[in-house]
Amino acid sequence: MPLNVRRRHLLTLKDFSSEEIRYLLDLSADLKQKKRAGIRTRLLEGKNIVLIFDKASTRTRCAFEVAVYDEGGHVTFLSNSQMGKKESLEDTARVLGRYYDGIEYRGFSQETAELLARHAGVPVWNGLTDTDHPTQILADFMTIKEHVNKPLHQIKLAFLGDTRNNMANAMMIGAAKVGMTYVGVGPKELFPAPAVRDEIEAMAQQSGAAVECTESLEAGVAGADVIYTDVWVSMGEEAQFEKRIKLLSPYQVSMDVVKKTGNEEVIFLHCLPAFHDTETQIGADIAEKFGLSEMEVTDEVFRSKHSKVFDEAENRMHTAKAVMVATIGAV
Repeated sequence: MPLNVRRRHLLTLKDFSSEEIRYLLDLSADLKQKKRAGIRTRLLEGKNIVLIFDKASTRTRCAFEVAVYDEGGHVTFLSNSQMGKKESLEDTARVLGRYYDGIEYRGFSQETAELLARHAGVPVWNGLTDTDHPTQILADFMTIKEHVNKPLHQIKLAFLGDTRNNMANAMMIGAAKVGMTYVGVGPKELFPAPAVRDEIEAMAQQSGAAVECTESLEAGVAGADVIYTDVWVSMGEEAQFEKRIKLLSPYQVSMDVVKKTGNEEVIFLHCLPAFHDTETQIGADIAEKFGLSEMEVTDEVFRSKHSKVFDEAENRMHTAKAVMVATIGAV
């Protein structure tokens, strides 16, 4: 029986089965192939979509906008509304649900995304919150499928760095859903909370996944098919730079770490942006204050044959398109 996710929200991959996740990945691959072949399917013809951004973005905004335009839909970018200021979240959700066929939200609180979904009456898609990033994980899994000749349930992914941040949390959820082996590699001070680990473990038992955290870099990356990292300080945590640099410098992804996997075909992924040089204002400031020209990943690894970060970034658009097409489009 064909899977049907029409009218569904995508707030977290916790709400999707492994079969539904694979369906979205297959649809993403099909839409990517059609775009490259110049086939315009216009599966969002006549659909109006609003993108609410409380956090700055490059990839998420551009991915959703291009995806909608590709399929014949229309977009409103909303970043300066009265939501939560002069108008309650509930009232805003009810209004936007009268105008639009779907709502993307990128901001701070997961509860905000959930409240929008509760009251809008149309599908809401999570473009990032402080605790989750499901659309990124779909792009990551799509990239893994393209570059690693194994099914997802045979993949070992090592996430290096802050293993309790939103990307690590989202990746743990995704891995637990599809049966992947996930190892969070970082300092114990930044391990996920016990309640989070217990919830992930319950999901992993259903799929056959293995999810663990370790401080041992060597054990964590040995045999990995994928090395993943993220910035050491998330948006809104800039005051933590000095502390995080001390904690996480031993877990920087260098070519030595790549070699420790024992896998010449290992791929490197990063959700971006990455601090791999000093060609950004923040990168230059960190170099001046702390003497670091590279942070979570070295420039050598970032530009190496192992790095698939720009394929991954492109796949943000194809997977965002698949989510919208599957939930409100003509499929």
